[in-house]
Amino acid sequence: MSKNNFLQAFKVSVPVLFGYLALGMGFGLLLVEDGYPFWLTPIMSIFMYAGAGQYVTIGLFAANANLGMIMITELLVNIRHIVYGLSLINKFHGCGKWKPYMIFALTDETYSLLTTTNVPEGANKASFYGTIALLDHIYWITGTTLGSVLGLILKSTTNIDLGGVDFALTALFTVLLIEQILNSKDFVPPLIGGATTVLCIILWKINILPNANSILLASLAAGIVMILLIKKDKSEQITQTEENDK
Repeated sequence: MSKNNFLQAFKVSVPVLFGYLALGMGFGLLLVEDGYPFWLTPIMSIFMYAGAGQYVTIGLFAANANLGMIMITELLVNIRHIVYGLSLINKFHGCGKWKPYMIFALTDETYSLLTTTNVPEGANKASFYGTIALLDHIYWITGTTLGSVLGLILKSTTNIDLGGVDFALTALFTVLLIEQILNSKDFVPPLIGGATTVLCIILWKINILPNANSILLASLAAGIVMILLIKKDKSEQITQTEENDK
């Protein structure tokens, strides 16, 4: 890729740079605060690269969740990427050796850039899109590593209590929820999510759910089932209305 096209890819990805540095540092601080070694941060960010999924993993580790629960929870948290991938089949066509990496590095922010950015005239499509994905990945690795190193320094030299950093996960999902509601204008999914979570907490309190670790998985599963049922009913109603109009 020419220097000019690289600079254009960088220019396109600058908003993600600032976002990933901020969110990444929160993840690094949280990982160190929970007692894990700082070097685990870049390893997770290089090979896992799941953003919100990495935040969720810390909580699952702390709760001593087994591998099966971790895998299922991560699948449910990131299941939207199936839809992302299907919508990019044509765009990724002909991307050659870049294609496997672009599939791996497909985050929410990268997906947004790839679907709204046109390839500059004269640039190779695979190299241009691949560079955007790679730059975003580098931003995330940099942010998370800086956060973990900073957390290590603060803990070892100043004895500053990093308590409260774990609220970064709550803040992250709150922002994602608000953006989702503003974009979709659909309040049903968040209401269902809140209702199923409260229900699962009650079931745990009365000892129907075996332990607190089951709350997240049970509420996710129940919420997805309810949303699918509601969406199915709406789809059938629309179909019936269209048939009646005919």
